[in-house]
Amino acid sequence: MKTLTLALSVVVLAGCAAMAKVDSGDRTVGDRLAVNIEGAWNHLQAPGLGPAQTWTREGLTVDQLLLYSGIKNGELVHAPSRSGREKDFAFRAGMLPDEIVAMYEGMLTRDGSSFKLTRLEPSPFGGLKGFRFDFVLTRKLDNVVLSGMGWGVVSKEELFAILYMAPRLVFFSRHAAQVEKIALSAKVRE
Repeated sequence: MKTLTLALSVVVLAGCAAMAKVDSGDRTVGDRLAVNIEGAWNHLQAPGLGPAQTWTREGLTVDQLLLYSGIKNGELVHAPSRSGREKDFAFRAGMLPDEIVAMYEGMLTRDGSSFKLTRLEPSPFGGLKGFRFDFVLTRKLDNVVLSGMGWGVVSKEELFAILYMAPRLVFFSRHAAQVEKIALSAKVRE
């Protein structure tokens, strides 16, 4: 997270980032993922953010909704590290749900943050048989404890997923129900 926060700060200061309002309604993410949202979100667009679309309600350092659409075999689930010293985490088409969650855990803890999985279970996602997981992430940068939840499914050897995280006190509960509605509305086009 520290690396992401620092990189985003540099990008924003350099004027290369754009924040676009995402209004309520049906939205397409990538080529094959469609979601329905209620309320306005903000979509951060900046070079080097990685393959997920990054949305926020309260601001990027407060809450993040990461939407992954069609991550192919061998593709990273994060922006590549510039230093090359951090481990990269790539999706493999044959991964099981627990392996996908472990991949996201690795991505979220590359900066030394700590991750605790609190739930992993089968759950519909994208109109298919997917999975859901809940987690707690303690950011190394500022020791803020975040609650998080995610959904995922592999279709035609591509990964589709949604991850949401926010500080567990106040912010997570403020938007968790809306995020769950987004996840339940998701459709993966065959």
